[in-house]
Amino acid sequence: MGIVVVSGTGTEIGKTVVTAAVAAAATAAGRSVAVLKPAQTGVGPDERGDADEVVRLSGAVASAELGRFPEPLAPGTAARRAGLAPVGPGEVAEAARKLAAEHDLVLVEGAGGLLVRFDEEGGTLADAAALLGAPVLVVAPAGLGTLNSTALTAEALRARGIEQLGVVVGSWPAAPDLAARCNLADLPEAAGAPLLGAVPEGSGSLPPAEFRAAAGSWLGPALGGTWDAGAFTRTHAEPYGG
Repeated sequence: MGIVVVSGTGTEIGKTVVTAAVAAAATAAGRSVAVLKPAQTGVGPDERGDADEVVRLSGAVASAELGRFPEPLAPGTAARRAGLAPVGPGEVAEAARKLAAEHDLVLVEGAGGLLVRFDEEGGTLADAAALLGAPVLVVAPAGLGTLNSTALTAEALRARGIEQLGVVVGSWPAAPDLAARCNLADLPEAAGAPLLGAVPEGSGSLPPAEFRAAAGSWLGPALGGTWDAGAFTRTHAEPYGG
């Protein structure tokens, strides 16, 4: 997996922290990791962006950002309102390939969901993944509503012939409610793909050294970690009829 695209089922669900965890696990295994953020929205010119945050938490060796737009909107909309050139899928694919030529792993972190528009032509993160032939890791929230958004994302990937690596819960609550506990068992079926991790809520506020030390315990072996989906589900899931 030289290039992995990380997409959420929506926005503000822990995608950046999951990307950082995957980067930290790969870095700990001795791999050179680069992070690519095609379009950063809602951040000023001198503020820390998502790619910067991934590097800070994970120790990844490189990051790149192709476009930055000040308003917290879909990339295409934010670019148009700012009077700036948008970032298209072809540009994303070209940048990812260049990074992959110099690094063992490139993580491409999207903005919001899979089909959020990047440009006026309707280009999306899915289009970039298809151009790259890269698998997509889906980040989903834990609670009510996640099964539908996860299933829709999976359907969109299948329709485009894009491989889905699996699903990671972006922010597992310290006190999960009934929906979150039931969703642990139901998410793999909704996604048609395995559950590959669960990152505890608040993990992004950990000091970098603590984050890096713990990251592998939040991710399954397919992502370079030691997390056991079966054991986690048996411990936390709500028994049917319970």
